[in-house]
Amino acid sequence: MAIGSVAVKPLTSWRPYWAKRFGTAPFLPMSRAEMDKLGWDECDIILITGDAYIDHPSFGMALVGRLLEAQGFRVGVISQPDWHSADDFRRLGKPKLFFGITAGNMDSMVNRYTSDRKIRSDDAYTPNAAPDRRPDRAVIVYSQRAREAYPEVPLVIGSIEASLRRIAHYDYWSDKVRRSILPHSKADLLIFGNAERALVELAHRLAKGEPIGEIRDLRGTAFMVPHGWLPGPDWAEADSTTVDTPGAVHAHPDPYAMQATKVGAGDEPKGVQSQAIVRLVSRAERLAQHKAARAHTAIRLPSYEQVRDDPVLYAHASRTFHLESNPGNARALIQAHGEGAARRDVWLNPPPIPLSTEEMDHVFGLPYARAPHPAYGDARIPAWEMIRFSINIMRGCFGGCTFCSITEHEGRIIQSRSEASILHEIEEIRDKTPGFTGVISDLGGPTANMYRMACKDPQIESSCRRLSCVYPDICPNMNTDHAPLISVYRKARQLPGIKKIQISSGLRYDLAVRSPEYVKELVTHHVGGYLKIAPEHTQEGPLSKMMKPGIGAYDRFKQMFDKFSKEAGKEQYLIPYFIAAHPGTTDEDMLELALWLKKNGFRLDQVQTFLPTPLAIATAMWHTEKNPLRKVTADSEAVAVVRGGRQRKLHKAFLRYHDAENWPLLREALKAMGRSDLIGPGKRHLIPAWQPAGTACSTAPRRTTPIAGAKPRPQKSAQAARRPTPAAPAKPSPPARRHPDVPRHPLSRRKGG
Repeated sequence: MAIGSVAVKPLTSWRPYWAKRFGTAPFLPMSRAEMDKLGWDECDIILITGDAYIDHPSFGMALVGRLLEAQGFRVGVISQPDWHSADDFRRLGKPKLFFGITAGNMDSMVNRYTSDRKIRSDDAYTPNAAPDRRPDRAVIVYSQRAREAYPEVPLVIGSIEASLRRIAHYDYWSDKVRRSILPHSKADLLIFGNAERALVELAHRLAKGEPIGEIRDLRGTAFMVPHGWLPGPDWAEADSTTVDTPGAVHAHPDPYAMQATKVGAGDEPKGVQSQAIVRLVSRAERLAQHKAARAHTAIRLPSYEQVRDDPVLYAHASRTFHLESNPGNARALIQAHGEGAARRDVWLNPPPIPLSTEEMDHVFGLPYARAPHPAYGDARIPAWEMIRFSINIMRGCFGGCTFCSITEHEGRIIQSRSEASILHEIEEIRDKTPGFTGVISDLGGPTANMYRMACKDPQIESSCRRLSCVYPDICPNMNTDHAPLISVYRKARQLPGIKKIQISSGLRYDLAVRSPEYVKELVTHHVGGYLKIAPEHTQEGPLSKMMKPGIGAYDRFKQMFDKFSKEAGKEQYLIPYFIAAHPGTTDEDMLELALWLKKNGFRLDQVQTFLPTPLAIATAMWHTEKNPLRKVTADSEAVAVVRGGRQRKLHKAFLRYHDAENWPLLREALKAMGRSDLIGPGKRHLIPAWQPAGTACSTAPRRTTPIAGAKPRPQKSAQAARRPTPAAPAKPSPPARRHPDVPRHPLSRRKGG
C-alpha cells in the first residue's frame, strides 16, 4: 500500500509476537487476578486511561488494546487510576515493553470544564457519571506517576490530548502559551493522529530489543532531541519562511532576517554577491531534485519562546503547521524549547499514512466484548449508553472547520470501512448487545455523509495543500458521490431484526445537496423526527473565519428536506446548531443571527459558546487576533475577538433571545447599538420592553399595561422620587473556576453541517 510515493507495511503483515499462544482475553485484564486467570506472569504493554474501560471500537484505548493483542502482545489496562500516588500505577506490575498513556476519548480539560471555565458536575466517561475521577492535564499527571512507579519503563503518550499539544500551543484554561506536552510529561515518544501503524511497529521493534531512544523514523510520532539534531547527513533544515513569510515582527528582532552575503575573492563591495554561471535545468530534473530534497527536509518553526512572546509568530507557526499536514507531502517539523545550554528541539515526523479499507475492517472486526468491563457491575456510563447501538463507518474529515480539532487529529483523508464490515457489525449488535430493540442509533463518524469520498486523482491528493476541500467552494477534484452510502443504508435496513437505522452524526449539507437521491433516502427512512445540522452562523464575517458555507446552502438543503418529508408523509424538523463568540463575530453579527432565528421560528435550547482548543486555527485567531488562513504579517487582517465574559454572555444571549433571563442584557446592548426599535411588543421586535416577575434583574422596565382587578400602587411624592435609593451591599465574588464543552456523541462530535 502507498500514498503518493510513500509505501507502508500493512497492519496484518507483521509476524505475531510469541505471546499470541495465550489467545484472546474476554476483556483486557484490569487486575492481577485476571492476569493469573489468563496464565500471564506479566504484561507486555500496559495502557493507562482516564476513561472507564469499555471494550468497544468507539473507545480509542480499547481499539489499540485489541489491535496490540491481535499482534500477540499481552495488554493490560489501568483505568482511571488514583493519581495522588504511584501505588495504583503498580496495579498490574511492571510492563515488559512500555506504558501507553492516554487521557481518554476526550481532552481532560474539555471533559472537566465548560467553555466559561466552570467545572462540570459530571463525567460521561465515568461509571455513574461521577466527577473528579481524572486529573487536569491527565496525560502529564499519569506520565509522572508511571515514571515514579517504574523509572526504567519507556513511556508512550497519545490520544487527542497529547496529539493536540504536540507543539507549543495556546492554552485557554491558563490563558497562556504552553510548551509542547513532551517536555512536561517527560515521555519517550508521542504518537499523534491515528496511532495504529506507529503503535504496532513500535511494539514489534521494542520486542526485538531496539531501544526506544533510537526509534526515530516512525511517521506520526514526536520526540525530544538535542538542538540542531538531524536524522542523517542527507537531511537539511529549512526555516518556516520557506513555507510562508510572516513579515516584519514588531518589538522583536526579526529571526528570519537574511544575512548579507560574505565577500569572496575579488573586488566586489561588501554585501554584494559574486557573479556565478547558472546552468539551465530541465523541468523534470528540477522536479526530481525538489522531490528528493523535500523528503529529507525538516521545517523549523519559531521556537516556543518566540511564539510565546509574539502573536504574529504564533499565527505564522499555526499556518505553517497546518500547511504541512497532508501525509502525502508533509515534511518533518522542528520547534526549539528552552534557551542556552538547556535548549532542546521537539521533532515531529510527518503525519501517519491513513488506513486502507482492508485495514479499517481488520481494526473494527477485532473480538471486542462490546460492553463495559464487568468490574463496573451495573453502573451507568453515559458515553457507553450513547454509542452502544451506533456504528462508526469512517474516520477523518476534509471540511477543515477552523474551530474543530478533528482534522488536526484524524486528518483530512477519509478512511472508510467496507460495506460487508459495516453490515457484520450491525449483526453483531443485533445478536450480542443486551437491550437491543432493533434500532441502530447511528451510522456515521465525524461527519455523516463523507463515506468513501476522496480526491479523484491520488497524485493531486498527495500534493494538495488546501486546508479544506469544500471551502470556499467544493473542490472540482473532490468526488462527492453518495451512491456507496445510499447502498449501505439500504442493505442495512434489509437485515433481519433491524427495524430502523437512524443517522445521528452531523450532516455536511453542502455535500448532501449535490445528491438529491441521498437526501430523499435520508429523509424518507433515516430521520427520527429531527435531524442535526450545523450552519454555525448566518453572516459572512464569522463564516469566513470558520471556513463554513454561506446560509444559502442551508436554505437549499432545507427546501429539499421539507419537500421529501412531505412526500414521505412525515412531519420532521431540522435542528440547527450555532456558535456564539467565534473569532470574527461582532455584536451586529449576533444580532442578525438572532433576527434570522426569530424570522424562521427557531427557539434554541442548547447553544454553544466558542471554546479555543489547542492547535485549532480558530484558537490561533482567538489568541493572536490574526487570520492564519492568509499570509500573516504585523499589518495583516485583524480578527475581531470576543474575550470578556460579559460580551461572551451577550453573544450567547442573542442565540436565546426568547429566554426572559436574557432580556435585560439584550435591552442594554440593543440601546447601545442604536437598535431600540427592536424592543417592544410587536412581531417585528426581538424582545419586549417589560420583564416578567421573578426573572433577571429587578431594575429592568416593568410592564406598563394595568392588570384587570389589580389595586393601584400608591405614588411616591416628588421629593421621595428624587431621593436616591441606597445601594445594595455588594455580594462576594465566587471563587474563580476553570474550563470547556459538554461531551458530545463520540461518533458525531458536532462536526458535520
